[in-house]
Amino acid sequence: MHVALISEGPDGEEQLRSLRDWLADSQELRGRVDAVERPPETGTLGPVLDALSVALGPAGAVSAFATGLIAWLRSRRGDVHIKVTLPDGSSLDLAAKRISGLDTPALQRQVEQIADLLGSWQAAGADEPERRELP
Repeated sequence: MHVALISEGPDGEEQLRSLRDWLADSQELRGRVDAVERPPETGTLGPVLDALSVALGPAGAVSAFATGLIAWLRSRRGDVHIKVTLPDGSSLDLAAKRISGLDTPALQRQVEQIADLLGSWQAAGADEPERRELP
């Protein structure tokens, strides 16, 4: 299963590069995080980073992804939003401001909820994923 990560706004591309580096540091995710780029616009140099694609296979990768994503959001300052899109098009939005003030038990619950959501999608296959709202 591949999930897409999108960050919009003026710093979106920079945020995605930072998140890619953060996730790629995890041994379980090494080689599973790819940049989704489009060609440069006329008069500009280099491709534009539109999204990240993360290949999630075994349960360890799902857990490492959820943990890494929450840890990265906690390290951010300012108003950072990441949209995680599943293969069926369903998505969830995560914001750094919402996560940065959580205590350890609340952070653990957030990681577990994301891992459970992704794990239920894997278990259901590409046919009919279980849908859940995160608090």
